[in-house]
Amino acid sequence: MLTHPSLSVFKELPLPERLFVRARLFSAPLEELTTRVKGERILDVGCGHGLLCSLMAVGFPDRSIVGIDTDPKKIDWARRSVGRLGNTRFDVMTVERLASLEAATFDTVTVSDVLYLLPEADWPDFLAACHQLLKKGGRLLLKEAEDDGGWRTRKALLQEQVMVRLLGRTKGSGGLGFSTRERTEGLLTRAGFKVRETVSLSKRSTTAHVLFVADCV
Repeated sequence: MLTHPSLSVFKELPLPERLFVRARLFSAPLEELTTRVKGERILDVGCGHGLLCSLMAVGFPDRSIVGIDTDPKKIDWARRSVGRLGNTRFDVMTVERLASLEAATFDTVTVSDVLYLLPEADWPDFLAACHQLLKKGGRLLLKEAEDDGGWRTRKALLQEQVMVRLLGRTKGSGGLGFSTRERTEGLLTRAGFKVRETVSLSKRSTTAHVLFVADCV
């Protein structure tokens, strides 16, 4: 894991940023998303430093990867690392704004650990924008930590409070909470998606990771 080829693009970043990216790869099952990508034009919403974009771009020169984030500092890190690859682009952008500019142009949209940072009232519009960005038959890959009612949810919430409110490593957007998988599936359905697969990714983790694979219909 620590020598993953997708990490090499980050070697010119400052040490704290390189360590952050490695910790992210170690703690989050991002490779599970990459195995379910379809098509050649892919959008990563809330891309941060661009780690998931790197996982999807390295070794796949025919793909066109777009990463967006509302944090200018993280987009700068992404441009200085993954952005040097010939098949990536990074923009400071909201998903709603991009949907007004590039509707129905993506084969896959990935979202990893973003919803929990938004106020729950914003989730429907966020998912609707993801739907708008996809071509018909396109795929949404949504990974979040779920509220399973147990200790892993409490641990994840405490961890994120430290990252967002104490250390400032993650940029909050007015929310901080997790949803049950049933509620998330309902939100996806109401946004126009057909949920084809819901996968628990928490077997070897202290976080209740869950991946939703949904088709744009």
